[in-house]
Amino acid sequence: MTSAPPRPVEDRSTVGSLTRQAMGEAGTGVALLALVAVFTLAAPKFATTGNFTNIATEITLNTMLAVGLTFVILVGGIDLSVGSVMALSAVVAGDVLTRKDLSVGVAVTLAVLVSVAVGMACGLVNGFVSERWRVPSFIVTLGMLNIARGAALDYTDAKTQYDFPQGFSRFGTSTLLGVPALFWIALAMVAVGHLVLTRTVFGRLVFAIGSNEEAVRLSGHRTSVVKVAVFVIAGFCVGIAAITYMARLNIASPILGGGYELSAIAAVVIGGASLSGGKGSMIGTLLGACLLGVLTNGLLLMGVSDFQRQMITGGVIMVAVVVDHYRDRLAARLG
Repeated sequence: MTSAPPRPVEDRSTVGSLTRQAMGEAGTGVALLALVAVFTLAAPKFATTGNFTNIATEITLNTMLAVGLTFVILVGGIDLSVGSVMALSAVVAGDVLTRKDLSVGVAVTLAVLVSVAVGMACGLVNGFVSERWRVPSFIVTLGMLNIARGAALDYTDAKTQYDFPQGFSRFGTSTLLGVPALFWIALAMVAVGHLVLTRTVFGRLVFAIGSNEEAVRLSGHRTSVVKVAVFVIAGFCVGIAAITYMARLNIASPILGGGYELSAIAAVVIGGASLSGGKGSMIGTLLGACLLGVLTNGLLLMGVSDFQRQMITGGVIMVAVVVDHYRDRLAARLG
Protein backbone atom coordinates (compact mmCIF):
# COMPACT_ATOMS: atom_id res chain seq x y z
CA MET A 1 0.00 0.00 0.00
CA THR A 2 1.55 3.29 -1.10
CA SER A 3 1.13 6.48 0.82
CA ALA A 4 -0.09 9.68 -0.78
CA PRO A 5 2.58 12.23 -1.68
CA PRO A 6 3.03 14.97 0.90
CA ARG A 7 1.13 18.19 0.32
CA PRO A 8 3.28 21.19 -0.58
CA VAL A 9 3.89 23.62 2.23
CA GLU A 10 3.19 27.26 1.37
CA ASP A 11 5.79 29.89 2.08
CA ARG A 12 4.61 31.60 5.27
CA SER A 13 6.12 34.93 4.20
CA THR A 14 4.15 34.82 0.96
CA VAL A 15 0.96 33.91 2.79
CA GLY A 16 1.54 36.73 5.25
CA SER A 17 2.16 39.22 2.46
CA LEU A 18 -1.01 38.21 0.64
CA THR A 19 -2.96 38.34 3.90
CA ARG A 20 -1.73 41.85 4.67
CA GLN A 21 -2.56 43.00 1.14
CA ALA A 22 -6.08 41.55 1.31
CA MET A 23 -6.66 43.08 4.74
CA GLY A 24 -5.44 46.45 3.51
CA GLU A 25 -7.75 46.47 0.50
CA ALA A 26 -10.69 45.21 2.54
CA GLY A 27 -10.14 47.81 5.25
CA THR A 28 -9.98 50.67 2.74
CA GLY A 29 -13.05 49.32 0.93
CA VAL A 30 -15.07 49.13 4.15
CA ALA A 31 -14.01 52.66 5.11
CA LEU A 32 -15.04 53.91 1.65
CA LEU A 33 -18.48 52.30 1.90
CA ALA A 34 -18.92 53.73 5.40
CA LEU A 35 -18.08 57.22 4.16
CA VAL A 36 -20.55 56.90 1.29
CA ALA A 37 -23.25 55.83 3.73
CA VAL A 38 -22.53 58.69 6.13
CA PHE A 39 -22.53 61.38 3.43
CA THR A 40 -25.64 59.92 1.82
CA LEU A 41 -27.48 60.55 5.10
CA ALA A 42 -25.77 63.83 5.98
CA ALA A 43 -25.72 65.54 2.55
CA PRO A 44 -28.95 65.19 0.51
CA LYS A 45 -27.21 66.05 -2.77
CA PHE A 46 -24.41 63.53 -2.31
CA ALA A 47 -26.03 60.33 -3.62
CA THR A 48 -26.91 61.63 -7.07
CA THR A 49 -25.69 60.55 -10.49
CA GLY A 50 -24.36 64.01 -11.21
CA ASN A 51 -22.36 64.14 -7.99
CA PHE A 52 -20.84 60.70 -8.51
CA THR A 53 -19.79 61.88 -11.96
CA ASN A 54 -18.18 64.89 -10.33
CA ILE A 55 -16.31 62.64 -7.89
CA ALA A 56 -15.04 60.46 -10.74
CA THR A 57 -13.82 63.57 -12.54
CA GLU A 58 -12.13 64.99 -9.45
CA ILE A 59 -10.21 61.81 -8.57
CA THR A 60 -8.95 61.16 -12.10
CA LEU A 61 -5.72 63.15 -11.80
CA ASN A 62 -4.95 61.89 -8.31
CA THR A 63 -5.48 58.30 -9.42
CA MET A 64 -3.12 58.70 -12.38
CA LEU A 65 -0.38 60.20 -10.23
CA ALA A 66 -0.93 57.63 -7.50
CA VAL A 67 -0.49 54.76 -9.97
CA GLY A 68 3.05 55.91 -10.71
CA LEU A 69 3.81 56.65 -7.07
CA THR A 70 2.70 53.15 -6.10
CA PHE A 71 5.65 51.70 -8.03
CA VAL A 72 8.04 54.16 -6.37
CA ILE A 73 6.74 53.59 -2.86
CA LEU A 74 6.79 49.81 -3.28
CA VAL A 75 10.59 49.91 -3.67
CA GLY A 76 10.87 52.12 -0.61
CA GLY A 77 11.28 55.40 -2.50
CA ILE A 78 9.30 58.63 -2.64
CA ASP A 79 8.69 61.24 -5.34
CA LEU A 80 7.85 64.76 -4.22
CA SER A 81 8.27 66.26 -7.69
CA VAL A 82 5.21 64.91 -9.50
CA GLY A 83 3.17 68.11 -9.15
CA SER A 84 5.91 70.37 -10.51
CA VAL A 85 6.87 67.92 -13.26
CA MET A 86 3.22 67.81 -14.28
CA ALA A 87 3.29 71.60 -14.68
CA LEU A 88 6.44 71.43 -16.80
CA SER A 89 5.01 68.64 -18.96
CA ALA A 90 1.78 70.60 -19.43
CA VAL A 91 3.35 73.88 -20.52
CA VAL A 92 5.71 72.20 -23.00
CA ALA A 93 2.81 70.19 -24.43
CA GLY A 94 0.66 73.33 -24.45
CA ASP A 95 3.25 75.08 -26.58
CA VAL A 96 2.89 72.30 -29.15
CA LEU A 97 -0.91 72.39 -29.05
CA THR A 98 -1.06 76.12 -29.75
CA ARG A 99 1.12 75.96 -32.85
CA LYS A 100 -0.81 77.06 -35.93
CA ASP A 101 1.43 75.28 -38.46
CA LEU A 102 0.29 71.83 -37.34
CA SER A 103 -2.98 70.05 -38.00
CA VAL A 104 -5.13 69.23 -34.97
CA GLY A 105 -4.40 65.52 -35.12
CA VAL A 106 -0.64 65.98 -35.44
CA ALA A 107 -0.57 68.66 -32.72
CA VAL A 108 -2.49 66.50 -30.24
CA THR A 109 -0.33 63.44 -30.94
CA LEU A 110 2.89 65.41 -30.58
CA ALA A 111 1.61 67.08 -27.41
CA VAL A 112 0.90 63.73 -25.79
CA LEU A 113 4.32 62.37 -26.79
CA VAL A 114 6.11 65.50 -25.59
CA SER A 115 4.27 65.53 -22.27
CA VAL A 116 5.11 61.90 -21.62
CA ALA A 117 8.72 62.40 -22.73
CA VAL A 118 9.23 65.34 -20.36
CA GLY A 119 7.71 63.39 -17.46
CA MET A 120 9.82 60.29 -18.17
CA ALA A 121 12.99 62.37 -18.57
CA CYS A 122 12.46 63.97 -15.16
CA GLY A 123 11.75 60.55 -13.68
CA LEU A 124 14.94 59.18 -15.24
CA VAL A 125 16.98 62.00 -13.68
CA ASN A 126 15.35 61.37 -10.29
CA GLY A 127 16.06 57.66 -10.37
CA PHE A 128 19.57 57.92 -11.84
CA VAL A 129 20.83 60.56 -9.42
CA SER A 130 19.30 58.73 -6.45
CA GLU A 131 20.87 55.39 -7.41
CA ARG A 132 24.17 56.57 -8.90
CA TRP A 133 25.19 58.62 -5.89
CA ARG A 134 23.05 56.84 -3.27
CA VAL A 135 21.16 60.00 -2.40
CA PRO A 136 17.77 59.49 -0.68
CA SER A 137 14.97 59.92 -3.22
CA PHE A 138 13.31 62.36 -0.82
CA ILE A 139 16.19 64.82 -1.31
CA VAL A 140 16.57 64.25 -5.05
CA THR A 141 12.90 64.70 -5.84
CA LEU A 142 12.70 67.72 -3.55
CA GLY A 143 15.35 69.27 -5.75
CA MET A 144 13.50 68.26 -8.90
CA LEU A 145 10.34 69.84 -7.47
CA ASN A 146 12.06 73.23 -7.56
CA ILE A 147 13.88 72.64 -10.84
CA ALA A 148 10.73 71.63 -12.71
CA ARG A 149 8.65 74.45 -11.23
CA GLY A 150 11.26 77.02 -12.09
CA ALA A 151 11.63 75.61 -15.60
CA ALA A 152 7.86 75.76 -16.17
CA LEU A 153 7.72 79.39 -15.04
CA ASP A 154 10.74 80.35 -17.13
CA TYR A 155 9.48 78.51 -20.23
CA THR A 156 6.18 80.41 -20.25
CA ASP A 157 7.40 83.63 -18.63
CA ALA A 158 4.92 82.78 -15.86
CA LYS A 159 1.98 82.98 -18.27
CA THR A 160 -0.93 80.56 -18.62
CA GLN A 161 -1.50 78.91 -22.00
CA TYR A 162 -4.99 78.38 -23.37
CA ASP A 163 -7.04 78.31 -26.59
CA PHE A 164 -6.35 74.67 -27.39
CA PRO A 165 -8.03 72.87 -30.35
CA GLN A 166 -11.75 72.28 -29.80
CA GLY A 167 -11.50 68.56 -30.49
CA PHE A 168 -8.90 68.20 -27.75
CA SER A 169 -10.95 70.15 -25.22
CA ARG A 170 -14.17 68.37 -26.21
CA PHE A 171 -12.63 65.01 -25.34
CA GLY A 172 -11.80 66.32 -21.88
CA THR A 173 -15.49 66.81 -21.09
CA SER A 174 -16.88 63.77 -22.92
CA THR A 175 -18.41 60.73 -21.23
CA LEU A 176 -18.57 57.02 -21.97
CA LEU A 177 -21.42 54.97 -20.50
CA GLY A 178 -22.21 57.94 -18.27
CA VAL A 179 -18.67 58.03 -16.84
CA PRO A 180 -16.11 60.73 -17.76
CA ALA A 181 -13.88 59.46 -20.57
CA LEU A 182 -10.78 60.63 -18.70
CA PHE A 183 -11.69 58.48 -15.71
CA TRP A 184 -11.74 55.42 -17.98
CA ILE A 185 -8.13 56.22 -18.86
CA ALA A 186 -7.27 56.35 -15.17
CA LEU A 187 -8.94 52.97 -14.64
CA ALA A 188 -7.00 51.54 -17.58
CA MET A 189 -3.76 52.74 -15.98
CA VAL A 190 -4.75 51.06 -12.71
CA ALA A 191 -5.52 47.82 -14.57
CA VAL A 192 -2.22 47.83 -16.46
CA GLY A 193 -0.31 48.67 -13.28
CA HIS A 194 -2.05 45.82 -11.46
CA LEU A 195 -1.12 43.35 -14.20
CA VAL A 196 2.50 44.50 -14.21
CA LEU A 197 2.81 44.13 -10.45
CA THR A 198 1.05 40.78 -10.18
CA ARG A 199 1.82 39.00 -13.46
CA THR A 200 5.36 39.97 -14.45
CA VAL A 201 8.88 39.31 -13.22
CA PHE A 202 9.42 43.06 -13.01
CA GLY A 203 6.46 43.38 -10.64
CA ARG A 204 7.77 40.62 -8.40
CA LEU A 205 11.16 42.32 -8.30
CA VAL A 206 9.53 45.59 -7.28
CA PHE A 207 7.93 43.93 -4.26
CA ALA A 208 11.07 41.97 -3.45
CA ILE A 209 13.31 45.05 -3.52
CA GLY A 210 10.98 46.87 -1.17
CA SER A 211 11.01 43.92 1.22
CA ASN A 212 14.72 43.00 1.08
CA GLU A 213 16.85 44.75 -1.51
CA GLU A 214 20.08 43.10 -0.42
CA ALA A 215 18.66 39.61 -0.92
CA VAL A 216 17.52 40.53 -4.43
CA ARG A 217 20.94 41.94 -5.25
CA LEU A 218 22.73 38.85 -3.96
CA SER A 219 20.46 36.69 -6.11
CA GLY A 220 21.98 38.28 -9.21
CA HIS A 221 19.46 41.01 -10.10
CA ARG A 222 20.45 44.61 -10.83
CA THR A 223 18.28 46.37 -8.30
CA SER A 224 19.43 49.81 -9.45
CA VAL A 225 17.89 49.27 -12.89
CA VAL A 226 14.52 48.39 -11.38
CA LYS A 227 14.62 51.34 -8.99
CA VAL A 228 15.40 53.77 -11.81
CA ALA A 229 12.65 52.18 -13.92
CA VAL A 230 9.96 52.84 -11.29
CA PHE A 231 10.77 56.55 -11.35
CA VAL A 232 10.51 56.53 -15.14
CA ILE A 233 7.11 54.83 -14.83
CA ALA A 234 6.04 57.52 -12.37
CA GLY A 235 7.17 60.14 -14.89
CA PHE A 236 5.11 58.48 -17.60
CA CYS A 237 2.02 58.65 -15.40
CA VAL A 238 2.76 62.33 -14.69
CA GLY A 239 2.89 63.04 -18.43
CA ILE A 240 -0.51 61.41 -18.97
CA ALA A 241 -1.92 63.32 -15.99
CA ALA A 242 -0.65 66.61 -17.48
CA ILE A 243 -2.47 65.98 -20.76
CA THR A 244 -5.57 65.00 -18.81
CA TYR A 245 -5.47 68.26 -16.86
CA MET A 246 -5.14 70.26 -20.08
CA ALA A 247 -7.99 68.43 -21.79
CA ARG A 248 -10.28 68.87 -18.81
CA LEU A 249 -9.66 72.56 -18.04
CA ASN A 250 -8.42 73.77 -21.44
CA ILE A 251 -5.39 75.50 -19.91
CA ALA A 252 -1.74 74.78 -19.15
CA SER A 253 -0.48 76.76 -16.19
CA PRO A 254 3.11 76.82 -14.85
CA ILE A 255 1.74 76.90 -11.31
CA LEU A 256 -0.56 73.89 -11.58
CA GLY A 257 0.03 70.77 -9.50
CA GLY A 258 0.92 72.44 -6.21
CA GLY A 259 0.31 69.91 -3.44
CA TYR A 260 -0.72 67.16 -5.86
CA GLU A 261 2.18 64.99 -4.75
CA LEU A 262 0.87 64.93 -1.17
CA SER A 263 -2.62 63.87 -2.28
CA ALA A 264 -1.19 61.11 -4.46
CA ILE A 265 1.07 59.82 -1.70
CA ALA A 266 -1.90 59.91 0.68
CA ALA A 267 -3.98 57.81 -1.73
CA VAL A 268 -1.24 55.16 -1.89
CA VAL A 269 -0.79 55.07 1.90
CA ILE A 270 -4.52 55.03 2.65
CA GLY A 271 -4.77 52.18 0.14
CA GLY A 272 -2.59 50.05 2.40
CA ALA A 273 0.92 50.65 1.05
CA SER A 274 3.88 50.92 3.41
CA LEU A 275 6.24 53.88 3.02
CA SER A 276 9.10 51.54 3.88
CA GLY A 277 8.32 49.53 0.74
CA GLY A 278 7.36 45.98 -0.14
CA LYS A 279 3.64 46.27 0.58
CA GLY A 280 0.78 47.73 -1.41
CA SER A 281 -1.40 47.18 -4.46
CA MET A 282 -2.98 49.04 -7.35
CA ILE A 283 -6.47 48.08 -6.17
CA GLY A 284 -5.70 49.56 -2.78
CA THR A 285 -4.36 52.73 -4.42
CA LEU A 286 -7.56 53.14 -6.44
CA LEU A 287 -9.65 52.66 -3.30
CA GLY A 288 -7.48 55.18 -1.47
CA ALA A 289 -7.98 57.77 -4.22
CA CYS A 290 -11.73 57.12 -4.18
CA LEU A 291 -11.85 57.48 -0.40
CA LEU A 292 -10.06 60.84 -0.53
CA GLY A 293 -12.33 62.02 -3.34
CA VAL A 294 -15.50 61.00 -1.49
CA LEU A 295 -14.24 62.59 1.72
CA THR A 296 -13.43 65.91 0.04
CA ASN A 297 -16.69 65.98 -1.91
CA GLY A 298 -18.85 65.04 1.06
CA LEU A 299 -17.29 67.60 3.36
CA LEU A 300 -17.74 70.26 0.67
CA LEU A 301 -21.44 69.45 0.33
CA MET A 302 -21.81 69.66 4.10
CA GLY A 303 -20.40 73.19 4.06
CA VAL A 304 -17.11 72.41 5.77
CA SER A 305 -14.50 75.11 5.14
CA ASP A 306 -11.29 74.55 3.15
CA PHE A 307 -9.12 74.81 6.26
CA GLN A 308 -11.22 72.31 8.17
CA ARG A 309 -11.21 69.91 5.21
CA GLN A 310 -7.40 69.99 5.17
CA MET A 311 -7.31 69.23 8.89
CA ILE A 312 -9.74 66.33 8.54
CA THR A 313 -7.90 64.89 5.53
CA GLY A 314 -4.61 65.09 7.41
CA GLY A 315 -6.18 63.31 10.36
CA VAL A 316 -7.47 60.54 8.09
CA ILE A 317 -3.95 60.00 6.72
CA MET A 318 -2.51 59.76 10.24
CA VAL A 319 -5.19 57.28 11.26
CA ALA A 320 -4.49 55.22 8.12
CA VAL A 321 -0.79 54.96 9.04
CA VAL A 322 -1.58 53.90 12.62
CA VAL A 323 -4.16 51.35 11.48
CA ASP A 324 -1.67 49.98 8.96
CA HIS A 325 0.85 49.41 11.75
CA TYR A 326 -1.56 47.30 13.78
CA ARG A 327 -2.89 45.57 10.67
CA ASP A 328 0.66 44.40 9.90
CA ARG A 329 1.01 42.90 13.36
CA LEU A 330 -2.31 41.09 13.09
CA ALA A 331 -1.57 39.78 9.59
CA ALA A 332 1.85 38.55 10.73
CA ARG A 333 0.18 36.48 13.42
CA LEU A 334 -2.34 35.08 10.99
CA GLY A 335 0.36 34.38 8.41
